[in-house]
Formats: sequence, C-alpha cells, structure tokens
Amino acid sequence: MSDRMAILLQARMGSTRLPGKSLAPIEGRSMLARCVERLQGRAELPVVLVTTTQPEDDALVVEAGRLDIQVVRGPADDVLGRYVQAVTSLDLTACIRATADNPAVDMDAPRRAIELLRRTGAGYVLEHGLPYGAGVEAVSCAALRYADLLATEPYDREHVTPLFRRDRRFVAIDALAPGALRRPELRLSVDTAEDLEAMRRLYAAVGVGSAPMPVAAFIAAADALREERHAEPGTSAR
Repeated sequence: MSDRMAILLQARMGSTRLPGKSLAPIEGRSMLARCVERLQGRAELPVVLVTTTQPEDDALVVEAGRLDIQVVRGPADDVLGRYVQAVTSLDLTACIRATADNPAVDMDAPRRAIELLRRTGAGYVLEHGLPYGAGVEAVSCAALRYADLLATEPYDREHVTPLFRRDRRFVAIDALAPGALRRPELRLSVDTAEDLEAMRRLYAAVGVGSAPMPVAAFIAAADALREERHAEPGTSAR
C-alpha cells in the first residue's frame, strides 16, 4: 500500500487564554493563514484543518475555504478522536500534527519528521531543540488508532501525543533538530495576548515578502529585538 500523508492542522476558536486567536491578524493575514503558508512551503503535503463541530469554529471553516484547504470537524474535547476521525475519513497512512498557534513553524520540520518516520517504520517522531512552537510531530495512523483504543485519561484524549512518548508499546523516536536551529529556550508560539504582540513584532522585523521566511530569520529577529530592548536606557540584560 502506498503512503498517503497530510499535515493535520489543529485549530479552534475557543482558546481559554486567547479566544479567537487563530483568526487574529498578523501582517495582514490571519494566524491560521500564516501557519498554512508555512506548512505548505516545502513539505509537498496537503494541509487539512482539523477543528471542532462547535458553531464558533464555523469562522475557521470559512477561512479554510479562502485558503483552499480541506476541513475535518470532530469533537471539541476529544482531540485524539478528532485526529482518528480525520485520518480515517482521508484514508491516510501517516500524518504530521501541527497546531495553529505556531505561525513561525519551521517550514522544513514536516519534511524531516515524515522522512524519519518512513525510514524507520516508527509510530511517532518528535524533533527536539527547535524554538518552542517551531516544531511538528509525525505519527503513523496505525499508531493513532492504537492510541485511540488505549487512551482513557482525559489528558491523553485532549493532548493526543503524550501517550506515544511514555508508553513502551509505541515505537517513538526522539530526533535532534539541525544544530543551527537549536534554540529550545526561545518561544515562537502564541498562547496569550503578549505572545501575539511579540509575534507581530517578529513578523514586522522579518518582513513579509512573496515567500515565507525561514525559521532562522525569526530566530535572528528575536535575538535582535531582545538586544534592542536591553540597549534601551534603564534596561539591563538578565
């Protein structure tokens, strides 16, 4: 059977800390759009929005239509079940799990993760060392279905992949990101209003051209902005 793969982009409007963040504008486009453009950049895999059946997420479906990507909708709290529903309806053999609060995701991360998954036959691949919010996860759909049978705790249903990392019945691989990109202490994710403003500053510093900029440009911009803050009168480096 040939491989059938896609990037499943998890999003919802009902974030407790920053409601509606998936459609928050960043340099003229929604955060969801910024995620899609980066995930489509180099992996050569279709991006599918995986959201809930809640009425508030109808707005995400409308945005997905503008972005010309497919949508699968499922339970609000059972995210693992939502993913299993998606891979079953799309008849996938493997997938990349990405989330829509990471608009500076490394464009090359999906390709690296899925290639390692295919080469090793593992059930799960997680790459370490990237800035927080720049990575993705690769999962075989057989492993997803097995996890769906095993997972009974609400935490495992809501967060999808912790079971793969702690249960020895799954073959999980920890990989290292490319050396130049290993900045795990740097945050490139959006969970709060402060995170959103920081991301907007990063995008403004990096610039929005005809093609998305590599994650290395976001790392460099974050370093430059931090140095500027430390250089301001009355500000000390810590």
